[in-house]
Amino acid sequence: MLSTWVSVIVLLAVRHVRSEDGVQPCGQIQTSGSVVPLGSPVAATCVVRDDCPLVTGRAVHILWRLDEGFIAGSRVSHQNGTASKVVVPSFNRSRATLTCCVQASRLQVVAGVEIRAGHPPAAPQHLTCQTNLTDPIALTCSWDPGRETGLLTHYTLHTETWDLKKNWTYEVPPGLHRFTIPRSGLVLFSEMKIYVKAVNELGDATSSPVVLEPVSAAKFDLPRILRVNAVPGRSGCLRLRWALSQHQTWLHEQCFNLEVRLKPADSNQWNEQPILLGSVRPAKPVYQCRLLHGTRYFAQIRVQYQKSPWSGWSSSQTGVTLETAPTGRLDSWTKAWADHTHKQLNIQLFWKPSKQFRANGQNVSYIVSVQKAAGERGKVCATAGNHCTFQLPRKVRRVYLSAVNAAGRSSPTEVHIHHPKGRSVISDVTVIPPDDQSLLVQWKSQNTSALTGYVVEWRPLLLEDLSLVQFEMVDKNQSSLVIAGSIEPYKPYGIAVYPRYKDGIGLPQTVNAYSREKAPSMTPTLTLKKTWQSHIELSWDEIPLDKRNGIIQSYRVFYWSEKGPAKVVDSDLEARRVILKDLNTMFLYKAFIMVSTSGGSLNGSTIHFEIEPFDAVTIVMIVIASGVGMSLFMIFVVMTCFSNHKRIKGRFWPAVPDPANSSIKRWTSESTQSILPSWDNEEPNPIYLSHLSFLDLPTKLSTEDDDLWLKGSEVTSDLGESICGSPFIPGYSRSNSDSVPYATVIFSGPCSSPPPKEPQVYLRSESTQPLLEAEESFSPKCYQNIAAHGLPSDQCFFGPSHDCVPEEGAGSVILWDDFPFLRALAMNDTQND
Repeated sequence: MLSTWVSVIVLLAVRHVRSEDGVQPCGQIQTSGSVVPLGSPVAATCVVRDDCPLVTGRAVHILWRLDEGFIAGSRVSHQNGTASKVVVPSFNRSRATLTCCVQASRLQVVAGVEIRAGHPPAAPQHLTCQTNLTDPIALTCSWDPGRETGLLTHYTLHTETWDLKKNWTYEVPPGLHRFTIPRSGLVLFSEMKIYVKAVNELGDATSSPVVLEPVSAAKFDLPRILRVNAVPGRSGCLRLRWALSQHQTWLHEQCFNLEVRLKPADSNQWNEQPILLGSVRPAKPVYQCRLLHGTRYFAQIRVQYQKSPWSGWSSSQTGVTLETAPTGRLDSWTKAWADHTHKQLNIQLFWKPSKQFRANGQNVSYIVSVQKAAGERGKVCATAGNHCTFQLPRKVRRVYLSAVNAAGRSSPTEVHIHHPKGRSVISDVTVIPPDDQSLLVQWKSQNTSALTGYVVEWRPLLLEDLSLVQFEMVDKNQSSLVIAGSIEPYKPYGIAVYPRYKDGIGLPQTVNAYSREKAPSMTPTLTLKKTWQSHIELSWDEIPLDKRNGIIQSYRVFYWSEKGPAKVVDSDLEARRVILKDLNTMFLYKAFIMVSTSGGSLNGSTIHFEIEPFDAVTIVMIVIASGVGMSLFMIFVVMTCFSNHKRIKGRFWPAVPDPANSSIKRWTSESTQSILPSWDNEEPNPIYLSHLSFLDLPTKLSTEDDDLWLKGSEVTSDLGESICGSPFIPGYSRSNSDSVPYATVIFSGPCSSPPPKEPQVYLRSESTQPLLEAEESFSPKCYQNIAAHGLPSDQCFFGPSHDCVPEEGAGSVILWDDFPFLRALAMNDTQND
């Protein structure tokens, strides 16, 4: 850009000098060429006329300048004026302005010229042409122009058609290195010669010609697979019918090269080498044989005409070969353990196809059977999966595994059932992840003399499906195995290595592993569990397995106070608790937990806690009070235990009789003996009454005494209530809900006096004794009141009436048969138990 402006300025300056004099310019530059090869030498001569006003009467001093820099020239003689010559040994600029100047009152430009440099064009390389047979039909050619020339280069495309004896030349737009020949310049099925010519100011060059037939240069559209089906009577063969695209069906009479590629439906890889079929017409089907029986295949094709480029692969179509019975054997792995009765074995049988196994069908199932005594096999299990769980008698030593499809059953694979061995020779099982999709399992054995091999079993721990269990049989001389295929990063896998013996399987060694680890997705929550005066215990729950993202390496608890440095406590992985010691009760503490795996660490949320303070005075007072209280208590206990005072003993050890097993009175009446049997002729029958008590009254009661017993509610407030208010009768209500009613027997004389002639009086009373309250079954029914001698006739005692209203005129009649408890009160002697 700078050189361009310099050129413009030079021309204006020269033009200005020329117009000022009105004659020819003062100077002129002659060069070997204005366009030169880059890096070649450039020679120039500047001639200044003697009559130039700028030099008239002065000594002429000519200077050379290339763009903005001065270069040295040499003075030469010239017949028309003063001349100077300059030589640039290597012109390595794409373009520059060479000016000739004279030194007058100031430096004046008298002549100038622009010099450009570049390269002659190289012969275009890699000329290729491709025909488009869809609308519009055309032939597009492209080429490589070679190195940049630095000069404007023109390209032309030339074609020669031998059948038409005609040549075409096409001008290529500047800057493009491709051109599309229209349909009018093509003969599709005739050869034509094509070449490219490049021209610039330093020369021209022509590419090597290309001879082709336009159709053979066509890249065809994607072909179509019309149908894929099995060949009747030919197992392992498929027949493909195909056609060209809709825009190219007019070429159906031509012969093409055809490539076919296939892959089983359960595979991700196409066959390594496509099958090439030559000279095939679209209307003719093609056959593919030597395929697996009863297998679904995906098929794709592509086409080529003579030496044309291959078309793209068609869309996939599927077909199934004819089914035959499964062939080959199955690899199996058996785990057995005894049930709780030790009479049968629990069996887990896993299997997978061996390298020689062929399902030869679409819907394959598996049958596990046992050999019966009659020679027949009894089916134990049938499944479409890869495992089976069942029970067998301990005497069974083998089962048979077969694969079944619609065409038949495979030969049975014999599976030996061995009792588990309580021996383990595996040690130091380690896992190293080579990459994110594989695990390298290594182990060591203590004694390999009795071993026949190993079984390596693995499964994802986040899923409980037994169909995900995989295994591999390993030779006894091998001590490592690479697990690949279904391994994912950040997911836990359980790996077990079992020793195999000739007569059984030994105990395994297990380990959990990850192909890649990272920091856990969550942290547990710290919980305050226990506190002491200066200690505190923090605990937390285990992180769920799906949130760990690796094997937990450590739990670290960081804690600090407001004015102290941070401290760290490491926890045992199993205990999941820490005790923070030597805490100050004056400060508020903060803590958080950091959980780490080999792939990273994660910090939990911060919790706050403090220790409740205990000042020295409070502690001393608590100790003194505790000591005094304990001393007084010990003194009191000693005095109570060794004291002879009955009142004190009665307060702490009262003699409470058992009402249900206490003898109230020794009865000797005939009526009593006739009712209750006697265990001892010398001793009266004991009567057990839980709601009766005895009360001795003086022979004569004064009016005050009558009032005391019958009307004095202040002393015996509950004696005047009707027995009908018993808590065992519906509708009972009373003032004291904690009392229990029972009967009080009132004697007119002391218990030692002879039996009175008149009947005794029974008063209803209540008790707060819990021992009596529990005996609900002995509660008396609501009996009619009976008028007693010496008492008012309207006094409410026992009676059959529900409202406890005294009866008129029948008070003197006692129906003893209706009152068994009262009948038992007849006394025959004066002795009171």
